[in-house]
Amino acid sequence: MNDTATSAESYRVTADELRQFIERVERLDAEKKDLAEQQKEVMAEAKSRGYDTKVMRKVIALRKREPNDIAEEEAVLEMYKEALGM
Repeated sequence: MNDTATSAESYRVTADELRQFIERVERLDAEKKDLAEQQKEVMAEAKSRGYDTKVMRKVIALRKREPNDIAEEEAVLEMYKEALGM
């Protein structure tokens, strides 16, 4: 094989691999969109049953955090509120 054929073959393999990566990312994007739609539906159902979805989102965010971080933030919040007479 000459250098041109080797280069073209190498490019083709790279192009195929690149296409595979792009298609995988596109599939993941589609899955992410589907999951977001499902989350939206769950929140709509919760709201229709009388739950406060804004508060639910805060609870979900809190559950992702470390308990010590939450406690520290709440302590500082309480201190600030006391300082302001709240």
